[in-house]
Amino acid sequence: MAVWPIRKYGDPILRKKAIKIEVIDSALQQVAADMIETMQAAKGIGLAANQIGLPHALCVVDIGLVTEGAAPQAFVNPVIVQESGKATPYEEGCLSIPEINEDVMRKERVLVRYQDLAGAPHEQEYEGMLARVLQHEIDHLNGVFFVDRLSPLKRKLLSKKLKAIAEEAAAEAQERNKNASGVRA
Repeated sequence: MAVWPIRKYGDPILRKKAIKIEVIDSALQQVAADMIETMQAAKGIGLAANQIGLPHALCVVDIGLVTEGAAPQAFVNPVIVQESGKATPYEEGCLSIPEINEDVMRKERVLVRYQDLAGAPHEQEYEGMLARVLQHEIDHLNGVFFVDRLSPLKRKLLSKKLKAIAEEAAAEAQERNKNASGVRA
């Protein structure tokens, strides 16, 4: 297994809609295992594939943080079929937007359609923290950040911090491109 670098706000892949996964194989299972390791190393509760630079519709959630004894789970091609219950605020953060936490309104329950790593289809209702985390991660797969759900005033107040994170992401992308082309500075 491997820990991957987490892409930051401003990286273009984070704004692209994820591509549906057509083949679930051992390579995808390895990516999911790496994502779980990456998420845990970063002390996160969820991680979407685009956050490690992959365009696939895959996310992982550390369900054990909300359901004692449960193992982390991968969700292949997850889609929110229905949201229900009251929208409630709760402080959210994001591994791609370090050091920014804000209250975000989300529904209490979601019905999610997805496949597991064996390819079996599921449709399951989640509530509470798990519903919130799935909404956050599925937003990522649709190119949406939690800060996009804040009021325009809140976003304006965060604009300098977000710009600094985006500049850091651009520098990291430039470094990745240099290393990929074999050029050393």
